[in-house]
Amino acid sequence: MDTEAQHTERGPSSDTDPDRDSGTEEGPRSARVSGDSEGAEDPAGSGDPVGAGDPERAPSWRRTALLGAACVAFLLLLSHFVAQPFLIPSRSMEPTLRVGDRILVNKLAYRFGDEPHRGDVVVFDGTGSFVREEAAGDPVTGLLRDGAAALGLAEPAETDFVKRVVGTGGDRVVCCDEDGRLTVNGVTVVERYLMPGDPPSGVPFDIVVPADRLWVMGDHRSQSSDSRDHLGSPGGGMVPVDRVVGRADWIVWPFGRWSGVAGTDAFDAVPAPPAGGHPTGPGAGGAPGSGDGGTGGGASSGDGGAGPRG
Repeated sequence: MDTEAQHTERGPSSDTDPDRDSGTEEGPRSARVSGDSEGAEDPAGSGDPVGAGDPERAPSWRRTALLGAACVAFLLLLSHFVAQPFLIPSRSMEPTLRVGDRILVNKLAYRFGDEPHRGDVVVFDGTGSFVREEAAGDPVTGLLRDGAAALGLAEPAETDFVKRVVGTGGDRVVCCDEDGRLTVNGVTVVERYLMPGDPPSGVPFDIVVPADRLWVMGDHRSQSSDSRDHLGSPGGGMVPVDRVVGRADWIVWPFGRWSGVAGTDAFDAVPAPPAGGHPTGPGAGGAPGSGDGGTGGGASSGDGGAGPRG
């Protein structure tokens, strides 16, 4: 009886749960759970995986494009108002600046009432003084080129030049004295920044700089087309102060030349021009403010550029 009773108790258990030992119940259940976790469909039955429409997982190209546009706009504004990179394409400012250098021009240097000083390396627009004014070309092409130049990705405009200020309004600049050196307001200037082996000038000149104008020269005098070459042009080779873009303060490329543009004490002993102006006469140059640029020699030899141009 006991044996039969025990068999009867085991029987229902075996009939109601036939797959417990074989594991067939566990297998399909496990498979269904695994399948749900890997590829659940949305309640609408569209068949798209859950989370496909999540904006955090969606492609971020729009965000990237907007960020890129904002960066470019910021750089353009920065280069237009604060500091602009320029590429040096020629040798006329060697050894201070070399071909391929990228300089950063400080546009705030003369923005708040200050004016260029003797010895400053400046970038200026030579339109009307170094080059003739020409009719405007395609505005779209010009805009694209200006934008690339503003970011330092292209050479600057043909009208942009970089030179060193040698004389400011009222100064009398003469070359050369009996020792073959430059004088400003009667004081000899020792120009240690010149390219070794170059004389201060290969041609003589004697000029008085008109008010609000600058007399500029390259450091590599034998390779620089500068104020000396435009004595016979309108303005007499003098650059209007309001055409100055800014002061070249830093060399930012290549990395091996990363530094500030060195200043000079060559003009520290030069006095201010006399209040009544310099005397005029043979070889004395034009009077301040006359705009004739005075008298002077012919053109120096050079490649016609220094950069941005020379």
